[in-house]
Amino acid sequence: MEGRRVIVAGASGYLGKHIIRELQLRKIEFGAIVRKKESVYELNLTDKQLIEAEVAKPNTLSGIINNGDVLISCVGITRQKDGLTYKDVDFQANVNLLNEAKASGAAKVIYISVLNGELMRHLKLVEAKEAFVDYLKTSTLNYTVIRPNGFFSDMKDFLQMARKGKVFLFGKGQFMLNPIHGADLARVVVDSIETSTNEIEVGGPDILTQEEIAELALKAFKFEIKISHIPDWVRKSILALLRAFTTSKTYGPYEFFLSMMAQDNIAPRYGVHRLKDYFQEEADKINTHKKTPTEL
Repeated sequence: MEGRRVIVAGASGYLGKHIIRELQLRKIEFGAIVRKKESVYELNLTDKQLIEAEVAKPNTLSGIINNGDVLISCVGITRQKDGLTYKDVDFQANVNLLNEAKASGAAKVIYISVLNGELMRHLKLVEAKEAFVDYLKTSTLNYTVIRPNGFFSDMKDFLQMARKGKVFLFGKGQFMLNPIHGADLARVVVDSIETSTNEIEVGGPDILTQEEIAELALKAFKFEIKISHIPDWVRKSILALLRAFTTSKTYGPYEFFLSMMAQDNIAPRYGVHRLKDYFQEEADKINTHKKTPTEL
């Protein structure tokens, strides 16, 4: 890594911030691409490290990547906003970054997609990501595609239900997954700078059923285990209605979530952070916030 700089696109997001912290910890020179510098104030970045640009506008990217730099892109949207679509951001914005990387003579591009993305191209949220992966593979640059399982932050839906005393699951809750903490995933991403591996699948250390995740969420709030199982035909009906009567801007994230709930999502195990501990930390934050003077 000597003499190289790492450019992180999507630095203000959940994973992006963890990657920045990992680079800081390893004392690796980096630049963080953000739309507004206020979005990463807690990272205490210097003016030299901050790069204000809009990845959807290629004219703002000119000159931000230098010869020999490594580009890490976490760019993507879960919920469409600002009138931008998945194609605009997950595909075209990443193409803009890749074109700038090629023009500058960058050493490598690292892109974060999703686990089993190549098998889920029929989902709007995944379609654009995988289109970019295809484009990246045709480039002349060295690359690595990271395919993580769900993030711990994605599991907050379980906590939001659990804080009300009951969790609802589609089907029997038997499908398994091993979500990964952002800090653990960031280490994998930064390690991949020096690897020649083109694709890396990664998940967290604990493989859990949805039922077990629901139990962990309820226990974090010290509630009795109350889980209601909704017939899977209800999930399918919701999906059909959303696709029929809303646009991809509305149904995209729900389509992804509801589809992931109906299959196993297991990746090679990695990391030290446990979902049980994460749930407890988040539950404690919620309980503490409920008791602040302004809330009483």
